[in-house]
Amino acid sequence: MKSNLSYVHPNVTSPWGTYLSQVDRVLPYLGHLARWSETLKRPKRALIVDVPIEMDDGRIAHFEGYRVQHNLSRGPGKGGVRFHPDVTLEEVMALSAWMTVKCAAVNLPYGGAKGGIRVDPKLLSQKELEKVTRRYTSEIGVIIGPQQDIPAPDVNTNAQVMAWMMDTYSMNTGTTSTGVVTGKPIHLGGSLGRVKATGRGVFVTGREAARRLGMDLQGARVAVQGFGNVGSIAAELLAEAGARIVAVQDHTGTIYNPQGLDLAQLIPHARQNGVAGFRGGERIGDEDFWDLKTDILIPAALEGQITAARAQRIQARLVLEGANGPTVPEADDILASRGVLVVPDVICNAGGVTVSYFEWVQDFSSFFWDEDEINQRLDRIMVNALNQIWDTSDKHRITLRTATFAVACERILTAREERGLYP
Repeated sequence: MKSNLSYVHPNVTSPWGTYLSQVDRVLPYLGHLARWSETLKRPKRALIVDVPIEMDDGRIAHFEGYRVQHNLSRGPGKGGVRFHPDVTLEEVMALSAWMTVKCAAVNLPYGGAKGGIRVDPKLLSQKELEKVTRRYTSEIGVIIGPQQDIPAPDVNTNAQVMAWMMDTYSMNTGTTSTGVVTGKPIHLGGSLGRVKATGRGVFVTGREAARRLGMDLQGARVAVQGFGNVGSIAAELLAEAGARIVAVQDHTGTIYNPQGLDLAQLIPHARQNGVAGFRGGERIGDEDFWDLKTDILIPAALEGQITAARAQRIQARLVLEGANGPTVPEADDILASRGVLVVPDVICNAGGVTVSYFEWVQDFSSFFWDEDEINQRLDRIMVNALNQIWDTSDKHRITLRTATFAVACERILTAREERGLYP
């Protein structure tokens, strides 16, 4: 038995293993393009960098950083940067590959990329966080750029981190390059609507899926795992549409109120302290979250959360994947057999990259749109993309995930075929 497997044959339970199994499932629907399918299984470029900084106490600390460009056939790389102690190269590879599929699913002129640093930002001062960000940006500067690869915020990164990245790249190139990152502050070329875009996309796809299921959002019970930017915004928009947010789980614990949680109080509380200790709900065990009787479940935390065992217990009719890769392949099959509709991450959470695209376009033209126009454009792109995916799903009698991969991979591999191989 080989101890060191190539990334082409990884551990099946890893995020990259999950992605590869999703690609295998779509091969029968690619026709003659299947001959190019190995392109999807191999990242174009993976960069590992050392990120040394001087800490506030004078120590020299080293952090491991990554930037992976999975596929650039349709345009420059696009994808977030996450700061998390458990980041691995395999995880970043999978996230970059899902970005390739996601961008193609909503027909944006991008390839997929992703970055990350193995660091717990909660243990860093603001000054140390800035140093880590700037050094990392300098190290990956050889492969990023407005026409090469455009980073954005992801787990534990935000507009301030993007501002530091943009400034560092600009200082190194000698020009103010606003288009090198998206998710920036408004004053630095950021776009209105970007902060809420991913959560809004989850809401829009959820609204359309509920309509197709004949589910009334008025009074629908919703459980949300992960209550950061994506989970909280999706919850807020669903509540505005009349749904009841009955349970929320984050890294601090799980709270439940069958009558519905008061988001006006919960969201600011969670930003400061996490959801634990919120008095408007009952504290329940984290595993009990998966047994709750709900209509809609939104996994909006990290990947691999819906395991086969949890999939047997989920009582929701509709799962909206706010996170990337939250459902393992075996769990996908179980949910499908139980009649639970899953709107997959590669379309459900594509609102963020869609408005990132709007931001990039606005930066190039130096002409900015108002928030209503951005939300209308986002809504139109998401609905049109989901309709095409649904038609593909109905035609082949396949899950929405496999249908999304079918639509996206056809676009990616057509671009690969038309470009040909160089040299």
